[in-house]
Amino acid sequence: MLALYDVLFTLIHLVLIIFNLTGWAWKKTRRAHLVVLLATATSWFILGIWYGWGYCPLTDWHWKIKEKLGEVDLPDSFIKYLADKISGRDIPSAVVDMITLVCLLGALLASVYVNFFRGRKRS
Repeated sequence: MLALYDVLFTLIHLVLIIFNLTGWAWKKTRRAHLVVLLATATSWFILGIWYGWGYCPLTDWHWKIKEKLGEVDLPDSFIKYLADKISGRDIPSAVVDMITLVCLLGALLASVYVNFFRGRKRS
């Protein structure tokens, strides 16, 4: 059952990451995207005060499952974990964190633009 949970958490993580990066692009998902993106940022920066920068409860729960499955030395970030798995390398956490932050800020700027500025009539 734990292996199924591991796969489920991986899929949820991937869907969340893809939505955080692209949800601003479709009119029907723009408001939800902004809410989810703000929730992600709140987790990273507000909960991060107590749990460490970039804290994600989803990753916390996922890592508990992976540890029960015998995985050790898990990084703080699912994105680093995924990047390392895909690349076959140990990418420095600082590099992954910087790319992740830039992508979050880019998606946030795009979301704010399409939600609040695009389509406004000019006088």
